[in-house]
Amino acid sequence: MRYRVSNIPLWLDEDDALIVRRAAERLGVASASLSDALVVRRSLDARKKGHPRWLVNLEVSLEGELRGAPADVSPVSPPAPAPSPARRPETPPVILGAGPAGLFCAWGLLERGIASVVLDRGKPVGPRRRDVAELMRSGALDPESNMNFGEGGAGAYTDGKLGTRIHHPEVRKVIELFARFGGIARILAEGKPHVGSDLLPAAISAMREELERGGCTFHWGARAVDLEVAGGRFRGVRLADGRTVDSDRLVLAPGNSARELFELFARRGWPVEAKPFAVGFRAEHPQPLIDRIQYGMERRHPKLPPADYKLADNPRIAGEARGVFSFCMCPGGVVVPTPTEPELQCTNGMSSSRRSSPLANAGLVVAVSPADFAAEGFEGPLAGLAWQRKWERAAYALGGGGYRAPAQRLSAYLAGVPGAPPGRTSYRPGVVPADLSTLFPPAVREALRAGLRSFGRRMRGFVTDEALLIGVETRTSAPCRVVRGEDLQSPAIRGLYPAGEGAGYAGGIVSSAVDGLRVAEAICEELGPA
Repeated sequence: MRYRVSNIPLWLDEDDALIVRRAAERLGVASASLSDALVVRRSLDARKKGHPRWLVNLEVSLEGELRGAPADVSPVSPPAPAPSPARRPETPPVILGAGPAGLFCAWGLLERGIASVVLDRGKPVGPRRRDVAELMRSGALDPESNMNFGEGGAGAYTDGKLGTRIHHPEVRKVIELFARFGGIARILAEGKPHVGSDLLPAAISAMREELERGGCTFHWGARAVDLEVAGGRFRGVRLADGRTVDSDRLVLAPGNSARELFELFARRGWPVEAKPFAVGFRAEHPQPLIDRIQYGMERRHPKLPPADYKLADNPRIAGEARGVFSFCMCPGGVVVPTPTEPELQCTNGMSSSRRSSPLANAGLVVAVSPADFAAEGFEGPLAGLAWQRKWERAAYALGGGGYRAPAQRLSAYLAGVPGAPPGRTSYRPGVVPADLSTLFPPAVREALRAGLRSFGRRMRGFVTDEALLIGVETRTSAPCRVVRGEDLQSPAIRGLYPAGEGAGYAGGIVSSAVDGLRVAEAICEELGPA
């Protein structure tokens, strides 16, 4: 029998050989009776300041069956059988978008014997990398090839954080595939799996090449402008270059910045709706400061990774609770520009596999809803998109153009004063001093300030002149949702499967990938067995 022993403690200076011994003690057997030991998770427990330790989950094989398994010990289920082939459709399914949802949907279909056609408006990661570098160097934006559009989607250049809040059996499969294609075995056991912006593009390309070897076809520079629908069923995608790609099944996985598709659905009267998301700023701190706050006296221990944080609060603003939280925290990372349209400014963060930058950053954001959009005169399914564009345009103007970001010291923003000019930052094309209190409605600003004060009380030293707020963080998730039913198809267009973050059903790389796999399974169920 094989068992998993969870939460085995290991102090930083202790040898890994103690893990097996402590697992045996937990099981009440001799160490020699255990075999095939495998660390499946190693997470850092830094709750007790100055005394961080590892908590390790170990899988081991044991002769015979364990009677009366203690707490934190559970049997390991045998691997699931390989999926059976599905009936091949007359025309290959089309997948719009080569981000996590699209790529993993293609993978799920191919596992069942179905090759797909994948369309993406951007470029493969090689030439796309040059366009991203030019944006950061000179502020020159290519609206079709940038941090959001191209092979791998937005996740390819925002460093591959594979942590997720969802609990789904396919989460492990997603992490295993990234480990396989990136040659990154360490993420299989990391408590917070992180690929890194230097390694993720190659992993994405390797996965795409494997899909191509299996019969999938990829088309780049293929921006969709309309859908062909007949008899209430999807029949083809019309592209900007005049081509039409015929099929009777479309997986719509465009990423959260495919604004033209939201507008197309609203214009054609197809079901799309405004949804909540979150907005705020990127906060950038010196990494040693975050280490000192989180680790205390042990901050210089060589086995400790750069410290991260996860913060949330619900201050009451005008009598109602308003969520304020950290988003996409990047220890040892950089702040990057993520616009997709001219003269609209927005940011995100990323970090390399080594997390070697001297700075740490995270989005500090406030939840907003259709009620906030209506308060400023934006109604209907595109209300959130119009509201989002309004504040991105204001941030671009405040930065003076060229995708320079408006920035202000965190302590000055809280105090409501201009403060000293911004100090050291990783952001390129650069920052300009600005009064960030001119951005966002009063309720959002008040909630953000209340949240920042709360975070400062919990992390002593977080509110400091050394920290910068950089504007703006607005693409935390899609501002619209393309409606789908329980069968994962659009209720208005049969054969149309909205998927991933861009359609409003995920939030991050892993949840988007899992949603893509779910859609692949739904298509195979519709097709039936081979």
